[in-house]
Amino acid sequence: MEPVSIGARLASSVVVPLVKKLFVTDGPGAGFVDRPVRISKMVSFHGEKRTLSDSELRKIAEELVERAAQSTGMSERLPGFEYRAVVNAVTHSLGSLGHVDMDDVQAVQLGYLELSRHLRSGNHAATLGLSSDAVLLHANVVDTACLHILHFFTTRSTFVPRTLVEQSRRIKELSSKIDILILRTPSPADGGFEERYARYISRKHGKLTIFGLDLPESSGSWPLDAAYLSLEATGTTGDDIPLVLPAEQVLAGRDRVLLRGVAGSGKTTLVQWLAVSAARNDLDERLLYLHGLVPFVLPMRSLTRSGARLPTPDEFLSAVGCPIAHAQPTGWYDRVLTAGRGLMLVDGIDEMPEGEREEARNWLRDLIGSYPKNRWLVTSRPSAVREHWLGGEKFAELDLASMNRDDVAAFIRRWHKAAGSADAYGKELLYAVRAKQELARLATNPLMCALICALHRDRRGYLPDGRKELYDAALSMLLSRRDRERGIYKTGDMRIGETHQVQLIQKLAYWLIRNGRSEMDVKDVLDLLSQALTAMPRVAEQGTGKQIYRHLLVRSGLLIEPIEGTMQFIHRTFQDYLGARAAVESLDFDFLGGNAHLDQWEDVIRMAVAHARPAERTRLLTGLIERGDTSKDTRHRLHLLAAACLDDATELDPAVRTEVQQRAEKLIPPHSVAQARALADVGPVVLELLQGPEDLTPDEAYFTVLTAVRIGTDAAIPVLTRFRTSDDLRVRTELALAWSRFDTDRYAEEIIAHLHEDDLYFVVSSSRELRALRLFGGRSLLRITSPLSPEEIKEFCVADRLSGLCIVADLRCSWEWLTAFPRLTHLTLEIPHPNIDVSSLRHVRSLRTLRLPATAIVDGTDQLSPNLEITHID
Repeated sequence: MEPVSIGARLASSVVVPLVKKLFVTDGPGAGFVDRPVRISKMVSFHGEKRTLSDSELRKIAEELVERAAQSTGMSERLPGFEYRAVVNAVTHSLGSLGHVDMDDVQAVQLGYLELSRHLRSGNHAATLGLSSDAVLLHANVVDTACLHILHFFTTRSTFVPRTLVEQSRRIKELSSKIDILILRTPSPADGGFEERYARYISRKHGKLTIFGLDLPESSGSWPLDAAYLSLEATGTTGDDIPLVLPAEQVLAGRDRVLLRGVAGSGKTTLVQWLAVSAARNDLDERLLYLHGLVPFVLPMRSLTRSGARLPTPDEFLSAVGCPIAHAQPTGWYDRVLTAGRGLMLVDGIDEMPEGEREEARNWLRDLIGSYPKNRWLVTSRPSAVREHWLGGEKFAELDLASMNRDDVAAFIRRWHKAAGSADAYGKELLYAVRAKQELARLATNPLMCALICALHRDRRGYLPDGRKELYDAALSMLLSRRDRERGIYKTGDMRIGETHQVQLIQKLAYWLIRNGRSEMDVKDVLDLLSQALTAMPRVAEQGTGKQIYRHLLVRSGLLIEPIEGTMQFIHRTFQDYLGARAAVESLDFDFLGGNAHLDQWEDVIRMAVAHARPAERTRLLTGLIERGDTSKDTRHRLHLLAAACLDDATELDPAVRTEVQQRAEKLIPPHSVAQARALADVGPVVLELLQGPEDLTPDEAYFTVLTAVRIGTDAAIPVLTRFRTSDDLRVRTELALAWSRFDTDRYAEEIIAHLHEDDLYFVVSSSRELRALRLFGGRSLLRITSPLSPEEIKEFCVADRLSGLCIVADLRCSWEWLTAFPRLTHLTLEIPHPNIDVSSLRHVRSLRTLRLPATAIVDGTDQLSPNLEITHID
């Protein structure tokens, strides 16, 4: 364990000047030597070159102990006699350097912890009878001093040149990492509160409410550890090369990220996962970059409820209803953020009214300007903020990818295991999702997967078709069938029929939509219900507005109170669905059309088209077309929205459908990532309109492929097939990356087998894909993105073809097995591990280049061939 993590928090700026005093200074003309130097000849307090007196050595020990005791709070716990005993023990240990029978090179090879133990080994008597705190303080001070002593050796001009260069680098990196850990360690005054705050974060965000898991044998929530499904984030590098990484890694190596994702895609779940991971001490290797960070979960819907102004940092905890906000030490937030220890998780920019987002951006800019060293994750639906919305603040922009086939299968298995019906319904649903194209198209995010699982189980294997039908069935299950079939109702209980419940709840939804909010005060809820109940005497006679609200809150499964006095829907999608229904029933078509250009209304418009009757659909869609025709600023958005609505229009005048499609055709081919994303949101109908590759520029071809890939259903394969012979590396890379989203064998046969191999790394995310490649003779360049075993890779790769290998997954192995590939010349290790040992690569004689992560500590490079070119990946 590193010394800083168990107590002695001594920064380099304190220790280095003191360590230098322990050794003689190189005189003028001192040059390199070809032999190591004995340590006892280097010290300044012993022998012929003595310049440091015994009392001065003791003063150095006193200062080290004093600084360590103050930083750990031990100065208040240790009695005076123990404090003096520790100073004596440290003085004796440092003095032992004058009698050490080893040279500087041997000491560096030994390592700082072993050197510390060696110095302390002859001094047991000095710590006999002392408390464990005193013994630990002595050990930690000497450990830290030895780390900097070895660093000092490697920087001296007399240190043997070209000797142990790699060990020198590691010592320097470790020193730097300890300084970082020091900065991330709370002061003694804040430690107690931060422990309480960490427990609060773990309790608050450590569980998920999963749709459909409020069944008799289920608790209605999932532990986050069991529920979290690692999805992918996608984007591009600065060189426009496609980038794919695990979503929980978006802040590894990046300080600021704007992450986009559609409704239900898992943005908030990711925020919870990062917050809870940072609050815990048992981080796995993928999340070590979160060590010592303090999470601030800032959901925008809560921060701006009732039109409230955005909070200042001292108000963060109270603004989100943290019950221990009053207990934070004075100035705590400032110390955390000034030190760069904040993990700022700003969730749901899209849940603010569009007119208030500029204020939110200015708020973010001010915070970042005041506290620039923290990590920031901002989430939003794709259409809510334009590209480079936070580009001036150097935010990387990534997208949360749709669930691929393996993700969907994993989610279904976990859901049914939690519900206790894995064998009865889980396998049947897995088969149905793979066999039915329409069902697979809907099951692309965690929310829809959960809804499908719940309905499939509730209806004993029967599933309705289409999104509207799924929501209708879900409401029926939540509002009436569930309680009735569970036998909850007793004599005298309040009973409100499904129709009346829908009428009441959709009024709440429409109020939220009209006012651009995601939450409302309970007093506003009660006022709205009271007004509605005047027209519902049969419901009103069953109780007061407050009693009926409590009934809806407890029984409907649609409403929750995130904090006392505030109500919101369990998910924004249900709010949009019911609000759209209320708008259609109120015949508010002009109002809908007048707000269609606002991104918060996009799903409402689509749902309204689904709820409307044929003549009403014609009115809505014609209004979108005509308004788009006359508006330069919102033309593309309105025409694309009209096209997206076709997917929900089960019955529509053919002439109107043609008009909508003609407008959409004018936006094809796409010319940017944003346009590709917007077209993909329209759905499979766009596939019929996509052109090319003939008469397309390279950029247009790439963005067209990106559009089809994002749509992600097997219906996209014929479109992608047209681009399989492209010479553009961006197009071929995107086609290779997309393999896991489609049927493995069909996609391999129709696309993968035809891609030109020049400079293209074929992405392999499963052993099935690796086997499929072998059927086509293997490939020379491979990128392994899942933890396959070395045995699988050796079995299914064609040994005589493989010349370049990029390994992204942590295979947890040494590398001797790569000798099975005699033509392997290029190896890239991008594994998510802070420490990488490459010493076993000395057996792979064919290697010519090795690329390694710049952020990892790499062992064993000194054992590799001097002819091997080693570079680092930023």
